Amino acid sequence: MKTSLSAFQWMAFMIAGSIVAPIAIADLYGLGPTETTGLVQRTMFVLGVSSLLQALIGHRMPINEGPAGLWWGVFAIYAGLSASLFSSTMETLQALEGAMIASGIVFFLLSFFKWIEKLANLFTPIVSGIYLLLLVIQLSGSFLKGMMGITGSQPTVDLSIALFSFLLVVLTFHLSRHHIKWISQYSILISLAAGWAAFSFLGLGESLSIPERSFFKLPEILAFGNPEFNSGLVVTAVFITFLLITNMLASIKVTEQVLKQHGVRTKDLRYRASGFTSGINQILGGLFSAIGSVPISGAAGFISTTGITKLFPFILSSVFIIIASFLPAVMAFFASLPTPVGYSVTFVVFANMIGIALEEMDREPDKKRTRLVAGISLMAGTGSMFIPGNAFIGVHPALISILNNGLILGTLIAVIADQLTLGNQNKKKRMH
Repeated sequence: MKTSLSAFQWMAFMIAGSIVAPIAIADLYGLGPTETTGLVQRTMFVLGVSSLLQALIGHRMPINEGPAGLWWGVFAIYAGLSASLFSSTMETLQALEGAMIASGIVFFLLSFFKWIEKLANLFTPIVSGIYLLLLVIQLSGSFLKGMMGITGSQPTVDLSIALFSFLLVVLTFHLSRHHIKWISQYSILISLAAGWAAFSFLGLGESLSIPERSFFKLPEILAFGNPEFNSGLVVTAVFITFLLITNMLASIKVTEQVLKQHGVRTKDLRYRASGFTSGINQILGGLFSAIGSVPISGAAGFISTTGITKLFPFILSSVFIIIASFLPAVMAFFASLPTPVGYSVTFVVFANMIGIALEEMDREPDKKRTRLVAGISLMAGTGSMFIPGNAFIGVHPALISILNNGLILGTLIAVIADQLTLGNQNKKKRMH
């Protein structure tokens, strides 16, 4: 019973954090209700399989896969470029299928030549901490908008939804720190259920919804047609792969530290195996016309909040998601989760990640160097988040994915600044 509840809580957390991406992308490309349903189903299937593969043959840690924000950004960029680069929306989506398959191949190559393990050495406690801080900062805008009821069709704050969200956040924080262990352990599941019921009872707004057409349906392969390998998008995919590796390594590193804090020791960090598995997962994203996945750092916050550290409930939740993806009615049910409820509950999870980030940075003994690297990286990364997307018109999409992504830009600068200051530090030591 305890294992099943933990698995359902993982499942609810994973779906709540992933369901919006395919619906938003479907809207960008003007897909109809049936196509939107298919994209949601295929994305959830790929995420379930990807999480299961990583748990069994990849990093073997409870880290959920989610739609990669980088791929989401590329989908959004090419939705705007579709008319000028491709003959139709469907051709654009076929080229994106090809890009994800190309990314998977690059993952294989980097893993085969053991470059991923070399890149892992760059993720010191300083870099991992800065990555987490930038991640929370980047997501904070979306969280607050969702919690205040701001959407594309509702550009102004809804005070009743904002008040509801605030009270739900307070409830979730309270439950996560409750003295009764089973309440604190299942605080996410309890808060989601209670928040969803209250939101519906109070009639605060409409939920996202997708139509259910049948009882059982297998995910369609190459739903957009055969993949196209567009040269520009393939180049973009190569850059994206290196950035996805950044996300993957950071997620593994910070989750390992959280598991250690809960008394769980990992034998070794299987970067190479995780790289090979990520390659499979990217190819699955292309073959099933879904959204490429990446290990989500939010898993560390989830584990810290709930204290659920065992791998088996996570494996079980991945199987549940795969089964649920075959059932359109279940997918429609989860898609109806009100956005303010999902954001309010997961707000608590990501708020805990700030503490994890600071703990990571505290592991560096030279505090002066830590502050210097953090100052440079956070200023550059956060600053780029305020630059409007239209300022990069005419810039290659591969560069846009770096320059207009504060998380990636800040993390890359953190790696460079960390290595330079570390080199200067070692040089001074040798001179003395």
